Amino acid sequence: MQEIAMHDTRYYVNDDPIISDSDYDNLKFRLRELERDDPDLADLFDPTAAVGGSPAKHLAKVAHARPMLSLNNAFADEDVAEFVAGVRRFLRLSDDAPVALTAEPKIDGLSCSLRYEGRRLVRALTRGDGAVGEDVTANVATIADIPQALPDTAPDVFEVRGEVYMAKADFAALNARLLAEAVDPARARQFANPRNAAAGSLRQKDAAVTASRPLGFLAHGWGEVASLPADTQAGVVAVLRDWGFPIADAFRRCDGAGEALAVYRTIEAARADLPFDIDGVVYKLDRLDWQERLGFVGRAPRWAIAHKFPAERAQTSLRAIDIQVGRTGALTPVARLEPVTVGGVVVTNATLHNADEIERLGVRPGDRVVVQRAGDVIPQIVDNLTRDEPRDAWTFPGTCPDCGSLAERGEGEVVVRCTGGLVCPAQRVERLIHFVSRHAFDIAGLGLVRVEDFFRDGLIASPADIFRLHLHRDALVRRERMSDLVVGKLIDAIDARRSIGLDRFLFALGIRHVGEVTARDLARRWTSARGFAAMIRRALHVRRTTVPSIGENERRFVLRRGRALVAAVETAGIGPEVADALLAFFAEKHNRDVVADLLREVAPQDVVHAATQSELTGKTVVFTGRLETLSRDEAKAQADALGARVAGSVSKKTDLVVVGADAGSKRAKAEELGIRVIDEAAWARIVSAATT
Repeated sequence: MQEIAMHDTRYYVNDDPIISDSDYDNLKFRLRELERDDPDLADLFDPTAAVGGSPAKHLAKVAHARPMLSLNNAFADEDVAEFVAGVRRFLRLSDDAPVALTAEPKIDGLSCSLRYEGRRLVRALTRGDGAVGEDVTANVATIADIPQALPDTAPDVFEVRGEVYMAKADFAALNARLLAEAVDPARARQFANPRNAAAGSLRQKDAAVTASRPLGFLAHGWGEVASLPADTQAGVVAVLRDWGFPIADAFRRCDGAGEALAVYRTIEAARADLPFDIDGVVYKLDRLDWQERLGFVGRAPRWAIAHKFPAERAQTSLRAIDIQVGRTGALTPVARLEPVTVGGVVVTNATLHNADEIERLGVRPGDRVVVQRAGDVIPQIVDNLTRDEPRDAWTFPGTCPDCGSLAERGEGEVVVRCTGGLVCPAQRVERLIHFVSRHAFDIAGLGLVRVEDFFRDGLIASPADIFRLHLHRDALVRRERMSDLVVGKLIDAIDARRSIGLDRFLFALGIRHVGEVTARDLARRWTSARGFAAMIRRALHVRRTTVPSIGENERRFVLRRGRALVAAVETAGIGPEVADALLAFFAEKHNRDVVADLLREVAPQDVVHAATQSELTGKTVVFTGRLETLSRDEAKAQADALGARVAGSVSKKTDLVVVGADAGSKRAKAEELGIRVIDEAAWARIVSAATT
């Protein structure tokens, strides 16, 4: 993840990529494979102790009033149909109820948020990491497409969001001009693509340079607003057009998935003739009240999806198959290819996923293969044209290529893993890279190359060592490309992360199956490092204890996972797979020692529940019976948004039970225990009071 973060910085911040798009896609796919095979990358801590790239350094950092989030992707018509079906399920709509969507081209530009106060443009921010962006107000003022003021009918506060882009013809002319103006044409700096050119132009220190570059803007949404001028997506977009913002000509309102797919095919057919680069079509639910009800999951809205264009293919030769070792020991095969252009991108590597995929394709070095690339997905081999040629089969290694430890495939798993654990240098380095990655500790200046170099030279061996690097300042200054100034900035960046959110802390530990969302749920459930540590201690104790008063089956369950973690399944939405992973991680003394050492250097921040305060904040709620006015998913989302925990069963720790039709044993148990019981109407009043 840190290597990707480093390349994100080169691409998104410096606008100076040093690898090809295909190599970058390879890295992203490798990460996706690890996340898929380890379903939620993880990281946590233990007892005994008390969404783009980061903003450029020369631009001021400003927090977004509302995060600028990403979209989930669809790659087939079936994915779009499932998206609409998911909307119906969440909102509990009938199969024939109309679901209107909007469809528009997905511009390959630089996301930008324009904030108007008193109807004057007061600030322009790039996406940044989604939470904090770069202040590019002076530069945006030079873009003719962007109004400096809104009409008197506009609300007092309104953030318009869209894409800054450079047209394909303007991009070609700019590169030609840069070449002509270069003192040494052989060393002239040229932009790799229109998106990089737009980003580099917008992020200039001197607004006059931005003014000299041909930038455009297309609006597609909004952030924080005092009020909205319409109650549908299409209605607000029409108002934005009336206010003077450019809107994509292909923007359409569609009555259902069928019409949306027809718009997709029209845009796809016209793709080559459009003046700007696009990589798909974005669908959004038209009704804004439904958007509000659907809300978000993870880092993406439930009410929108990006339908990417289909894969492009080409033939090439397979040079070799290499094995990469991941943080959890997963051995991932990667195909090294004769360079080939696929969809305008030179591809040199492709994923082979796992041993089963290699066997299915029958690939061997020397084979002629078909390579596919779709959008930002890493290239993959989809066919072997020479599988029938007489040649020995390629055998998946039985040992780790980095440490020589036995490589095993667990029962029911598709991934072969190195059994060396932290003995394996590759796993130790990957864990450190994950620890400093963007969504973990996010330490600026400590990228993949430096982590690998520092590890190789013995400067760091565990996460806590990172926070002791200041003890090696003299040695660091003497290193190549490391001046006193650079070292000082690195140490300052490390010190700035000594206090970090509990969710980030847990995610950074690299526990299998504990990704960002799970880490956030854990943090919200136990709220403090001390509370989580106590839970782990209790779980480990129960794991080693016999419980004679329960049945044999229940005893086995309790002993394996611990009573505390079983309770977590109900109160934090954690499944047994995660519970097992947590116990397995903390059952190892080495891991406990590593976390304890880390906690001597850093202080995870206690979780402060949502600013929205109500009688639900910090409470445990149980829903039972058939809800008539909203789906169970929607009810849970409402409770989560108000800081409540949703449990699946009633216990003495339950604070509130919401009953629908045909409520049975849970209602009876709640009444027996004297727990407050309300109906849907009362629940709706609580939610309304807390959100108005």
